[in-house]
Amino acid sequence: MDVLEKALEFEGRKMSGMTTSDRVEASREVKTLILALNEIYKESKDTELMDVMKRLTVIKRKIDKRLNGKLVL
Repeated sequence: MDVLEKALEFEGRKMSGMTTSDRVEASREVKTLILALNEIYKESKDTELMDVMKRLTVIKRKIDKRLNGKLVL
């Protein structure tokens, strides 16, 4: 379960003070982690994996929201 360990390590990271390039890199990394966990979940149907994926998705949404910024008209 190397992917699960990476996901849990990613969750524990400090997200404040990130530059834009750090956010882009983090967003890509969390996306690959979520997809890898999803492939494992399809076979095992482990609820713990689903919970981890949900928490990572929340983190990804926060990162993406900060990347996209506010739309100014």
